[in-house]
Amino acid sequence: MKNILLLICCLVLFASCSDDSINDSDFLAGETFTDSNVRVLLLDSLTVKLSTMKFDSIVTSDGSRMLVGEYTDPVFGTIKSSSFIEMVPSSYDIDEDAYYDSIVFILRYDNYYYNDTIAENTYHIKELSEALSPDSEDDYFYNTSSVDYYEDDLGSITVAPRPIGRDSIYIKLDDTFGLDLFQKLQDEDLTDYDEFVDYFKGFVIQPDDTANGTVLGFSLSSDMRLYYSIAGETDTEDYYTSFTINTTSSPVPFFNQISAADPISYLSGLTDNEVNLYSEDAQDQSFVQSGIGITTRIEIPYLKSLGDIQGQGTLLSATLRIKPQANSYNDYLMLQDTLGVYVVDQNNDLSYQTSMEAILNTDNEEFDDIYYEVSLSSYLEDILETDLDNTDALILLPSDYTSKVDRVILDANLDSESPQLEIIYAIYDEDE
Repeated sequence: MKNILLLICCLVLFASCSDDSINDSDFLAGETFTDSNVRVLLLDSLTVKLSTMKFDSIVTSDGSRMLVGEYTDPVFGTIKSSSFIEMVPSSYDIDEDAYYDSIVFILRYDNYYYNDTIAENTYHIKELSEALSPDSEDDYFYNTSSVDYYEDDLGSITVAPRPIGRDSIYIKLDDTFGLDLFQKLQDEDLTDYDEFVDYFKGFVIQPDDTANGTVLGFSLSSDMRLYYSIAGETDTEDYYTSFTINTTSSPVPFFNQISAADPISYLSGLTDNEVNLYSEDAQDQSFVQSGIGITTRIEIPYLKSLGDIQGQGTLLSATLRIKPQANSYNDYLMLQDTLGVYVVDQNNDLSYQTSMEAILNTDNEEFDDIYYEVSLSSYLEDILETDLDNTDALILLPSDYTSKVDRVILDANLDSESPQLEIIYAIYDEDE
């Protein structure tokens, strides 16, 4: 604290006394301000503390995609995601002259992937033995939720995924299952939603337990198709009943179950959301892992020391820069272009998402100088204007962290000047 105040005093002594350097568009100055001698200070040594915390669980039933796959990360451990879905038919009617052909599940890519898509991936489709009904009182499913299923596969496939070059994966399902479903619809044993989901509760789509490939995003427009022919028809038209993923019921009978096994020892200690792993206890690093709920927490403990500067002050701008850890990312473990900025309270309970974004600056990438940059001006100005001590903190996560497994390792080494908070602060003396 003494070092901070000494720095501020030195800057006050050597700062310019000209108001030519003030950008009028950055603030609204009152008459007292404009009639005073103004000094503009550039402060870049205010303490920023980074730590890592982990939410007990995160809601994934409001996700924008299915996430299926598994890969092993040298830091975060084995990341695995399976999707639990309820299906509803487009029609409960099948022509009495129809006869069964086949049944398939169509997984439609949505262009999201994380880690290596070169390796082959195996996907298993299993039938649920339990209805998709959340255990929690808030009617949500979480990444830690679980629903029982039968062990036998209804279908499986091994494929080298092509999430960009192709549009879908066709998985043939068991004909015994398909024929039974066909006959129950044709015989009008299933005539409405309640009867249908009581008979067929849905699927889990999961990766092979030995996989080390990629986690893929599949569209919620993926569907199951029950193909049949009609006796006496001579044309080549395909007849089928489509079964779509139910995303309209409340609560939504869908979620991604996402887990991480055997991470490094630092992350293993994050047992609940009130534990903060400070960067100095993690080799000057901080961590972010979507889908799992691991996030970087940002504190600025001495912000209000700006009020100790003699004279009246105005915050003109505040920019935080944090570098990704060198060699922690590559073409497979890619960096997010932006990270959302959220607010948590002193117990690390999520309060709200702000309008701020941490944007990846790659202008000097050829010199290995890349960093996340976020403007904190409005947020810090609000804190400075209150008389109360601020007990909240900021956290970084991708805005769609419930539908991704992207990860980031952030540098918190003072030698690399990360993190760095750059504040431009104007002071004026009312007595002059």
